[in-house]
This record gives sequence, C-alpha cells and structure tokens, in this order.
Amino acid sequence: MRREPTARQLRLATELRRLREAAGLNSREAAALLGVSPAQITHIESGLAGVSEKRLRRLASHYACTDTEFIDALVAMATDRTQGWWEEYRGLLPTPFLDLAELEHHAGFQRHVAILYVPGLLQTEDYARAVFSSRLPELTDEEVELRIRHRMARQEIRIPYEVVLHEAALRIRVDDRATSKAQLAQLLTLSEADHITLRVIPFDLDGFAKASSTMTYVGGPLPKLDTVVRDAPHGSVFIDADAQLNTYRTSFRTVEASSLASEQSREFIHKLTKEL
Repeated sequence: MRREPTARQLRLATELRRLREAAGLNSREAAALLGVSPAQITHIESGLAGVSEKRLRRLASHYACTDTEFIDALVAMATDRTQGWWEEYRGLLPTPFLDLAELEHHAGFQRHVAILYVPGLLQTEDYARAVFSSRLPELTDEEVELRIRHRMARQEIRIPYEVVLHEAALRIRVDDRATSKAQLAQLLTLSEADHITLRVIPFDLDGFAKASSTMTYVGGPLPKLDTVVRDAPHGSVFIDADAQLNTYRTSFRTVEASSLASEQSREFIHKLTKEL
C-alpha cells in the first residue's frame, strides 16, 4: 500500500474510476468481474495500490472501453517505474513541487498565462530567489535554495512551451532594478528558442478581462489526459475534468488571440528593458 500516491498515480486512479462509473458498475460488481475483493478496487481507485497491465486491460474490457489509444496510455501510466530527478527532493520539498516536476516530465507541451509573475520555467535564479524569499510564513535560507535548485532543474525540459505574459508581470519588481533588467534580458533570449513561443498583453490592449486569471495547461499523451495547474493558498491544484479542460483550452486560445504577436512582443520587452 502506498502512503502518499503521486499526482500521476492519482490521475490513473481517477480515470479507472471514471471508466467504471461510465459502465454503470459499482466497486463490488467490478471486483466480482476481476475476481478480487471490493477493497482492492477501492485501493486501486484511490491510488493507494497499483494495477498490473493485465488487470487494467481486463477492467477496460469489462467496462466496455474500446478506445485502445486511451487504454494504452493508461497502461503506460500504470507500468511506469521512472525514478525522476525530482525524487531527490522527496521529504525536502512539499509534495506539489514533486508532482509538478513529474507532470512536466511526461508532458507533450505546456501553455501558461501569467499576470503578476514571470513563470517559473522562465525565471532567473535571482528572480526566483526574490519570489521565494517573500513567502509567508518566511522560509529559511536552506528552504529557499532548495526551491531555487528544484526550479532551475525544471527548466531543462524542452517541450513546446507557449507563454502569454501580461505587462504587469514584466513591470512588477520582485527585487531591485538589476534583477528586473536581467529577467527581461533572459525573456528576450528564451523567446528565440525553438520550443518557446512568448507573447505579451500590454496594459493598453483591449480585452484584459479575457486574461485576468493565471493558469498552466499541461498536455498529456491524449487530450483527455491533459491537466490544468492552478495555484492556491495551500498549494497547487490539479484539474482534469473534461468540461473544465475544454474551458481552459478555449480560455488560452482567447487570451492568445488578444496578445501581441511574437515579434511585437520581443520588441515590447526590449523597449521595457531600455526604460530600466
């Protein structure tokens, strides 16, 4: 039995429960079809116990799921034994930090809308240090440095990354003028990377209400396995309901359509850099 399932393990458990419910079966009926106890089904659907490829495919068959691509994706999640770089932080950082790193490791792409802060994947070390140093309750120097090291390691990912930044995130000084100038310079450099598309929403652009909410959209192996990550006072929240995913997909494209083109965005950031 797992003491603390990861977000990826919980997502697999959620998808298996959704398949069972869509088939109109309760856990006792599912257990009878599989030849196990109802408690075993409950443990699998809560992420406390794993499931073999053989059992997963049998469950999918009993649930009349004919989406082979989806089943194969679930099997990959169930049989994955990756011990990622983030595991070295287990017990040192809050679990959501590890879950986010694992989610990004398996992602096919990522999209981000940022209103007040530059996203973590684009931050300089000094910018990240200023952000973490301002947290309440106050973090120790060791805790701050651990978070910075973890954030810098996340930046090694080279999946397609689309970012829409509001001008507020570019202008707010989380630290001093030098930190802000270095951060803007980093954004200009990263915007030239093949896997990064960076766009800006200036203050004087109409339609700000469409971009009034920060979000991170992470693409899974299939659209139905995408995830939205939202920051909350108690930590990150992972959203995976179909209706909500559709809403966030539409929201991002609406925000993107309201922003400056990539070249115009680079010119805008360059102008802000000169002002500093």
